[in-house]
Amino acid sequence: MKPKYMPVDPGYFEIFEREMEKDDARVIYFAFAGEPKLEESRGKITGVEDQGKEGHCLRFENNDQVRLDRIVVINGIPGPAYDEYDSYALAPLTCQAGYDDCFME
Repeated sequence: MKPKYMPVDPGYFEIFEREMEKDDARVIYFAFAGEPKLEESRGKITGVEDQGKEGHCLRFENNDQVRLDRIVVINGIPGPAYDEYDSYALAPLTCQAGYDDCFME
């Protein structure tokens, strides 16, 4: 099941346009699976397509397409889904060993 498309900050469109000028791009993104799973697309980006309710996607020469709101990193630059990815990485550090937020008395 695909999560609902979340609007992307307009600043990211400038990053995507800049990366389209390069001959090769590497994009790490969240795949649509039951569990969080990362996948990679690599190649020349040919454009950003508006797919209506499905949102905007990067299109590659090899016909891969990646939804913009699921991009974690593009050529080493954090993308719109980076904070979501980071929250998974930091989850083990938030363990409170069964204690709540208040101090013990």
